Amino acid sequence: MDQHHTNLMGTVHGGRILNLIDSVAGVVAARHSDGPAVTAAMDETAFLQAVRVGDVVHVHARITWAGRSSMEVAVRVTADRWDRAVPPTLVATSHLVMVAIDEQGKPRPIAALLPETDEDHKAFRRAQIRREHRLALRNALADPDEAAA
Repeated sequence: MDQHHTNLMGTVHGGRILNLIDSVAGVVAARHSDGPAVTAAMDETAFLQAVRVGDVVHVHARITWAGRSSMEVAVRVTADRWDRAVPPTLVATSHLVMVAIDEQGKPRPIAALLPETDEDHKAFRRAQIRREHRLALRNALADPDEAAA
């Protein structure tokens, strides 16, 4: 990261980290769905440590759940110094919902996710809980007057 990425505190702006998270999640979603995918939601982003100028940022993402056309992507961001003077540090985590789209921008079907390891199964169950929470929140916040209009 360089000085063009900094905020008023002299550390890398959180928006720059969010951009990296979204970009990598998009690549992982497109690969899983064999085509374009767009961001539908970004939630549970936690900034755990500041990223400094000179840090090398690494973004790791994986699909943790997949439905008919949407999928959850879990993202972990680590950073280390360019000279590797310190080991990588976890700086942010996030979960995104990506939707596979066709040429008209409409949702299209995707392959199922088949968890293989115990860790995969645990991540899948947690992703299902997050999905249920997102749907319940959306329903709870729905304005009945807007739905009737």
